[in-house]
Amino acid sequence: MAGTQYRGSEITDVDQFLKDAGGLESEREKEIGQHIGYRYDVNLVPDYDRLTPFLAEYMEVMGWDDLNWLEDVHMGYEEGMPAVFDRNINGWVRVPDSISLPDNQQDRDMIARELLVKFQMSERHPLVALRKVYMKF
Repeated sequence: MAGTQYRGSEITDVDQFLKDAGGLESEREKEIGQHIGYRYDVNLVPDYDRLTPFLAEYMEVMGWDDLNWLEDVHMGYEEGMPAVFDRNINGWVRVPDSISLPDNQQDRDMIARELLVKFQMSERHPLVALRKVYMKF
């Protein structure tokens, strides 16, 4: 398996960090008492067999062969709730309660990618308001 270690954590399978619900496996995490979010091996995802229908159609419409720009997007947690981090707004976007999440981390990551793309394209995204205020034409 590509990348079998990450900052003191021995990576044994793709779902390891899902099974480690407390998120305190590495020595550093035990020391600081909290989960370090970016300890996933991005070489393990994405598995294109797990694409959501939305992402498959998105790739087709855009004419892309891959989603490399989304390879480091993972399902994370904010205050115990599933969420995805949006770098454009430097904040977490929580997953709606109406969405049931699968047990597999790769499937969760695909849902996170879909939610991020949908949020960034929505009228509710903060950058849409900035564009309306500051656009010249």
